[in-house]
Amino acid sequence: MEYLHTMIRIKNIDESLDFFCNKMSLVETHRIHNKNGRFTLIYLAAYPKEVKTRGLTAPLLELTYNWPDTEGKVEEYNSGRNFGHIAFGVDNIYETCQSLMDKGVTINRPPKDGNMAFIKSPDGISIEFLQKGTALKPSEPWISMKNTGTW
Repeated sequence: MEYLHTMIRIKNIDESLDFFCNKMSLVETHRIHNKNGRFTLIYLAAYPKEVKTRGLTAPLLELTYNWPDTEGKVEEYNSGRNFGHIAFGVDNIYETCQSLMDKGVTINRPPKDGNMAFIKSPDGISIEFLQKGTALKPSEPWISMKNTGTW
């Protein structure tokens, strides 16, 4: 069995690509426009350069944009209809969170324990970051940071 992708529904392509590509550094691999089904699928990957250069595949994140209906109405996604959360392993959770904060992203659940943090996408999808290997030593300013919102 091979893990292929995780799908989340989005409301705004530009806003979502800015978040996932510019702020989280994912890379768009390909895109499918389906006129009959009235949707666009955008596939993103988060994998190291050595995976790309060796021709290996990695799990993908599929952003599904359902086009407005013929009257211009866009479907609203209630909690659970769009998704739960996505998880990424990171080499240094503190550096990852600082980089995201520097780009204007709110850390909803700071990595107080040196191991886990949560942020949210523009569509309210929770994104979890887990420290690869052993948790880092708890340190400031992370220990004192308050939780923000939900995750």
